[in-house]
Amino acid sequence: RQPLSPCVAGERLCSTEEATAGSGTYTRHGFIFSSLAGCLERKNEDNELPVVSVVRDSESQLLPNVGAVVTCKVCSINSRFAKVHILYVGSTPLKSTFRGTIRREDIRATEKDKVEVYKSFRPSDIVLAKVISLGDAQSNYLLSTAENELGVVVARSEAGVQMVPISWCEMQCPRTHTKEFRKVARVQPQFLQT
Repeated sequence: RQPLSPCVAGERLCSTEEATAGSGTYTRHGFIFSSLAGCLERKNEDNELPVVSVVRDSESQLLPNVGAVVTCKVCSINSRFAKVHILYVGSTPLKSTFRGTIRREDIRATEKDKVEVYKSFRPSDIVLAKVISLGDAQSNYLLSTAENELGVVVARSEAGVQMVPISWCEMQCPRTHTKEFRKVARVQPQFLQT
């Protein structure tokens, strides 16, 4: 086994006469290319061509993929959607920020036509959401909070105090006892960021 050397997605690694394409690679016009950023790995099988694969190093950028549960922070809202920054995929913090959008129709599973964005999220809320599609060129991910486990997990009241969920659609400020509408997540213990 040779030491791993870093490579970028789309990099030409070698010809198909020198090696066989393994995971994380593809072949085109007689050459093997890397299909992801990571480290080049060559494994020699007995008397056959070495297998070339690209393995993601744990340091490389984790990307939100469809079906992943992400933790995000609401940046802005309007009547049609909430704009968010994705901070975590699962429990792994992201090195760079990805933008996401939660459309009005993806906030709740029921009574979608009655949903109002400002009664579901407010800027700076921390929200658990699921990636439903990889968005457009601005790397804007479409997110959904339609499941019970998804929605607002941390919200601050106007007094600046972290609010307590009192139902699936309301949170209350422990200091002022003011209630505010939110799409509240029924948080499962494994998602709580301590």
